Amino acid sequence: MTERVLVAGCGYVGSQAAVRLAARGCQVFGLRRRPRGLPDGVVPLAADLTDPGSLADLPPALDLVLYAASAGGGAEAAYQEAYVEGPRNLLEALARSGQAPRRVLFTSSTSVYAQTGGAWVDEDSPTEPPHPTGRLLLAGERVFRDGPFPAILLRLGGIYGPGRTRLAESVLEGSARLPGDGPRWTNRIHRDDAAGAVVHLACDVAEPAPVYLGVDREPAELAVVLRWLAAELGVPEPPPGPSAAGRRARGNRRCSSERLVASGYEHRFPTFREGYASLLAELRARRT
Repeated sequence: MTERVLVAGCGYVGSQAAVRLAARGCQVFGLRRRPRGLPDGVVPLAADLTDPGSLADLPPALDLVLYAASAGGGAEAAYQEAYVEGPRNLLEALARSGQAPRRVLFTSSTSVYAQTGGAWVDEDSPTEPPHPTGRLLLAGERVFRDGPFPAILLRLGGIYGPGRTRLAESVLEGSARLPGDGPRWTNRIHRDDAAGAVVHLACDVAEPAPVYLGVDREPAELAVVLRWLAAELGVPEPPPGPSAAGRRARGNRRCSSERLVASGYEHRFPTFREGYASLLAELRARRT
């Protein structure tokens, strides 16, 4: 029987997950405020997750619900809407209409962790986010944990991929700086692996754990990444010092993907090297 799937927040990661689900023969509904431009094979659904009234006519008999909405900025109010109010509104709308999806999945973030100093973290590590946005993500996780449907939380690292190459661009443009205050560990995942992990956990794991970390196989020091990018792009190594990217970055921890891998997921881009190698041709072209 064809599975019916709702992707709520059909954006950067959600759209890629929707494409993969449609290719598997699922009937996929892509929900966002303005659903024009969704991938072929995805049924557009115009609704606003912050407006309960717009969720009154969700497709019936949904088997899976994937919540992949993102905040419209870094403000606390945007996080409150995207990660707390939106999940609450959607789950309440599903319950009111008598739906019983066998599984719901929420894309959270590794920013729910507070560990620093290069500490390793996994799904069982304490979550004590020091920043309000991290605390709001954790509140969104609780909405799903306490909700009426079996839930999976996928905490994604920094997402990069087509159209999201800011770090590499900073190296190319000369604005990147090597951290001057010791090693700073970073965790990332290519968009295609983020979407692949979403679909894998939603569809392929018979008895999933409640929480997974969505990161690649190799936490990497920022300096190592920047030097590698400079060499691949054929530009000078960034000098030490503060940078715009560094000022915005938070945390200094190493996130483990062991549970995700143990569930059977195979990364297409296991490290930043494979992931960025697929993106650098476009950046190199800018220099010619």
